[in-house]
Amino acid sequence: MTAQLTYFGHATVLLELDGVRVLTDPVLRRHIGPLVRRSPRPHAGQLTDLDAILISHLHLDHFDPPSLRLLDRATPVLGPAGSARSLTRLGFHDVRELSPGEEVVVGSLRVTATIAVHERGRHPLNRATDCVGFVVAGGLSVYFPGDTALFPEMKDLWPDLDVALLPVAGWGLTLPEGDHMGPAQAAQALRLLRPRLAVPIHWGTFVLPGASLSRRGRDAIEAAPGIFRRHAAQLAPDVAVALPRPGETLDLDEALAPAAAD
Repeated sequence: MTAQLTYFGHATVLLELDGVRVLTDPVLRRHIGPLVRRSPRPHAGQLTDLDAILISHLHLDHFDPPSLRLLDRATPVLGPAGSARSLTRLGFHDVRELSPGEEVVVGSLRVTATIAVHERGRHPLNRATDCVGFVVAGGLSVYFPGDTALFPEMKDLWPDLDVALLPVAGWGLTLPEGDHMGPAQAAQALRLLRPRLAVPIHWGTFVLPGASLSRRGRDAIEAAPGIFRRHAAQLAPDVAVALPRPGETLDLDEALAPAAAD
């Protein structure tokens, strides 16, 4: 059975593992507040027959109510402690709050919440809820951190991790310090996580109007994955790196083949 992921942009990834379809932090619109999408939107057919939706935290670039309303409200949703009230108000019937270390079985997969070091509340109209990451494990194990800074517990986060989806940028020219990873910090995370394959996410999707017109803006939008790969080659040369662009699908079995051969 094919294992693959489709990177829709920002932190939105469709994982298809062991016949189970899991969507992370769905942000699907052309505009999010002042931010403008510069990557392709997923088409409706890609968002059907989901087995679970994962919500890492309730910041508005990860928790977008209009995007969630595009999805089947019967789909189970896994989110951090404090998120159920907001999700049930959107009409989702099966919402489960997870704290780090807790897990839920989704079909043939096991979904485990992990630590995330990230500011809980930024928007005055959004509730300050916890932030988590997730490991989705079946035939392969995939780590989705949501938003997080580097933290030492990554070293023991998951044994024999196959794939790490690591945030490497944002939507502006800089990242808030202390609760995000840029490309250099994401490469440092590889030394702790030791996955077989790393895939940079959280880049190339949303920008402020006019940001992509300047050279500095274009560099901030496009350069982060390449910078991450260069740092990764120095710090964790045994970890394979794949760079799907927003909208592209990655065959995980094929991407992991070089790592297996080594």
